Amino acid sequence: MTEAMAGRRDAGAVSEFVESFAAQLVEAGMQRMPARVFAALLSSDTGALTSAELGEQLQISPAAVSGAVRYLAQQHMVSREREPGSRRERYRVHSDQWYEAITNREAVLKRWQYALRDGVDRLGAETPAGRRIAETLAFFDFIDGEISQMMDRWRAHREKHFGNG
Repeated sequence: MTEAMAGRRDAGAVSEFVESFAAQLVEAGMQRMPARVFAALLSSDTGALTSAELGEQLQISPAAVSGAVRYLAQQHMVSREREPGSRRERYRVHSDQWYEAITNREAVLKRWQYALRDGVDRLGAETPAGRRIAETLAFFDFIDGEISQMMDRWRAHREKHFGNG
């Protein structure tokens, strides 16, 4: 039995939140099933659910859960853990999932910066295309620095308001 169905919370309210937040994630570009699974995990009291619990709550197949979790794990948004004494896995969202997701994007950003630098060199900094690519590179360089500073400020803010847990 899922948490929502265990009587601790209103299952309808939980479902409405999950679907609403998942729709926002889909609108931002996430695939529908991973968005629903992520929202379900985020809204669970423990932050962790089994495949069966996710399937029951979302009314989806084990294969759909598996594909969604695989995607979310690749994005560093959830982790897998074994239940003690069992072969069953639980899927967990952590309080730092946003930090992990942004940090993962930062690695992509670094690769883009490298490719853009190469593009400026190959096309020539004085050509129209080279200038456009150089401006794109400057934007990503700027964002890279801002993300670092922002994450430092976030850690201090989080510690102040939520502790170090």
